[in-house]
Amino acid sequence: MLSLLAASGAADPIYWSDLGLKPGIDIFGFFTLRFYSLAYLIGVIFAYWHTLKALKTPGAPMAQRHADDLFFYCTLGVILGGRLGYAAFYTGGDTGIPSAFTDFSGEGFVSWKLLRMWDGGMSFHGGLVGVVVAIIFVTWRDKLNFLRVCDYIAVSVPMGMLLGRLANFNNGELWGRVTDVSWGMVFPGADEVPRHPSQLYQAGLEGLALLVILLVLFWKTKARYRPGLLVGVFTLGMGVARFVNEFFRQPDAQLADFAVQTGLSMGQWLSVPLILIGLIVTLYAVTRKPVGTGAGSTPQTA
Repeated sequence: MLSLLAASGAADPIYWSDLGLKPGIDIFGFFTLRFYSLAYLIGVIFAYWHTLKALKTPGAPMAQRHADDLFFYCTLGVILGGRLGYAAFYTGGDTGIPSAFTDFSGEGFVSWKLLRMWDGGMSFHGGLVGVVVAIIFVTWRDKLNFLRVCDYIAVSVPMGMLLGRLANFNNGELWGRVTDVSWGMVFPGADEVPRHPSQLYQAGLEGLALLVILLVLFWKTKARYRPGLLVGVFTLGMGVARFVNEFFRQPDAQLADFAVQTGLSMGQWLSVPLILIGLIVTLYAVTRKPVGTGAGSTPQTA
């Protein structure tokens, strides 16, 4: 079946191995700074820079000291939540317990699979939960407006998604389903049939498109004065984008049967709550009066 699909393509497929991509930047021959790690680093730096810039606008919901704390805890939330989310939802196990929690067969100084992050495995949904927990903690501790803080943070998140998916493509991982489109690509870790370069679809839709929409809403409209509007649009847009892109992305091997049995991939099932929450928060935001300078009141300070 796969060979027939490959043979029916309108043009020869693109071979990922012919693109000459490298896993990272060689540092003096003894260390490689991998692009996936670099994507996380640049994403956090961009988010911090943009948030500090946004805090200089009238009516900002927090001060720089709050932003400093937020980015420390949010970075921990992304790493811990992303790893635990992947372990819980994307690693199957014969005993009903995800294998990442029970597998100690790794080589080297760390044998526990859960801690072997260099072997891959981070969940966007888990990382998102980790960030939300971090924001809840800081806003509760410092008595800040939770929704408004989320609005200022959410604007920058798609940059990390954009860079992360480009890094996935650079690594030749998380490829798409078999296809006969003219831009189909053969990934060496899959098989010899063309597949959707779904990493680029995700980079474009979950990353670039959503980033542009949120930046325009923040800087060109008064959306930031409606608590929850920006984070609602982000959550709704990310959920829809991820749900759509999953139709082109190859399900994780250990969850292929799950996708067949349920009709949707794990990523799609996890995106449904995002869509519902994003829709509810957006509707809530647009039906409430604006605050801060958007309501003509004295700018809020923190």
